[in-house]
Amino acid sequence: MPKLIRIGTRDSELALWQAKSVETQLKSLGHETKLIPVKSTGDLALNQPIYELGITGVFTRTLDIALLNEEIDIAVHSLKDVPTRLPKGIVQAAVLKRGNVRDTLVFKKNEEFLAQREAVVATGSLRRKAQWLNRYPTHTIEGLRGNVNTRLQKLETSKNWNGAVFAAAGLGRIGLTPENAVNLEWMVPAPAQGAIMIACVESDSEIVEACSALNHEETEICTNMERTFLNKLDGGCSAPIGALAFIKNEEVHFHGIVLSEDGTKKVEAKRSAPLGKHTKLVEECLEFIVARGGKSLISKTALKQNEINVFSSKTLSPGQLDLFPKSIKVESVDFIKTTPNRIKASLIKASHENVIITSKNGVEAILNNCASEDLKFKTIYCVGRRTKKQIEQKIGPVKHSAKNAKALAEHLVDFIEGTTVSYFCSDTRMDDLPSILEKNNITVQEIAAYSTKLEAPKLPESVEGVLFFSPSTVQSFLKNNRPNCTAYCIGETTAKEAKKYFKAVHTAKIPTIESVIELVSDQLVLKPKK
Repeated sequence: MPKLIRIGTRDSELALWQAKSVETQLKSLGHETKLIPVKSTGDLALNQPIYELGITGVFTRTLDIALLNEEIDIAVHSLKDVPTRLPKGIVQAAVLKRGNVRDTLVFKKNEEFLAQREAVVATGSLRRKAQWLNRYPTHTIEGLRGNVNTRLQKLETSKNWNGAVFAAAGLGRIGLTPENAVNLEWMVPAPAQGAIMIACVESDSEIVEACSALNHEETEICTNMERTFLNKLDGGCSAPIGALAFIKNEEVHFHGIVLSEDGTKKVEAKRSAPLGKHTKLVEECLEFIVARGGKSLISKTALKQNEINVFSSKTLSPGQLDLFPKSIKVESVDFIKTTPNRIKASLIKASHENVIITSKNGVEAILNNCASEDLKFKTIYCVGRRTKKQIEQKIGPVKHSAKNAKALAEHLVDFIEGTTVSYFCSDTRMDDLPSILEKNNITVQEIAAYSTKLEAPKLPESVEGVLFFSPSTVQSFLKNNRPNCTAYCIGETTAKEAKKYFKAVHTAKIPTIESVIELVSDQLVLKPKK
């Protein structure tokens, strides 16, 4: 008997509808299933950094992480939301038969406004905005965000909107298509619009096989073409790019379009070929569009959007930089420079009953002064997942690790009261750990294992946010800069320090670099600037 298939989904009404559709089809094939709504990436930990796995999608990364953590067996997505490059280890197991591919205009009173010079239409999509303005250049476009229900409510309560544009499939699937709605046959949809995709872990052959039975080959062929078009143009879901492929009478038809954001410029291409001889259609359309400046239209749109500037207080790897949406311009440099101190041999080689190490710098400083086999550390406590990993690889087992110094101190007061701890720290440490321990009858022997220099540069006034990874990085920033921007902090201790100076402070849900990057992306992209 096949194992229970845990179906992961976002918890919106539309996402749940799609997941239940998959569930119904799997049950019809004899599989046991269970729906698991997944809420937040921040609550899910990974055994390796997100950037190594290529997790990037704003609407899909939560489920990607749940898959890799084995919290769920499959993830159900709207395929148009899925990045064209899937994370390492995750595969597209199936695409269901496609629904309505079109965009739909929902109007408040009637369609007469389409003939008027002045009218207001709402949409949060650059693609829809560009195509609407190309057809109705004198109309005004208002931004519209939120789930389907919220957007319909905003249209209903708006005072001056004439209509709003939605995906027809989204309205239809949850039974919300109003009578006063009409499909826009002239508007080229988003790549893969109307298609539901099932993702799973590549190594789980049993699940891959179970889901493959749901795959609709015609939909797979068409959506693959559309997503290839999007990928080759380096466009994301926010770019003014449309693509539609369909099969009729054994003939494959493809239509691709690229526009400027204001709709004044448009380049499109249409090609068709017999099924089986259609593999060059996308390439031919791309060549036509690129030759006529289509790619430059996307670049100009991206440049116009790229008004957000953030700075990282730690040098980020190329993989970490790739996690940011293209609309965010990122620069990074180390605000803190550390150098190992010379520690007396008699001190470092002495027997230490309880040892505390709060950073990787501390580990490196210890090993710079003494070989690991000469250390006599009986019990080690630390701060941070990566610090723990480094300690256990190079020194020895860690009895307990915490997400920050305060949390570690609060743990220790419950277990080692009346003892002594050896704290290998910086010469300019800024945490509360020693004071908390000493107030609770724990003697702290501080050993300055490394020196810290505060070397943050003066940042441009255009920087809107700074990523901070320790209290020391906050102090380094303040040496040459005013706290007029937003502080994005890796943990509570860093946030506590930032709140002394910054008006706007946000804290990552888990203390990792990737979580801070996700925090920035959510705040600056999912919640647009006013």
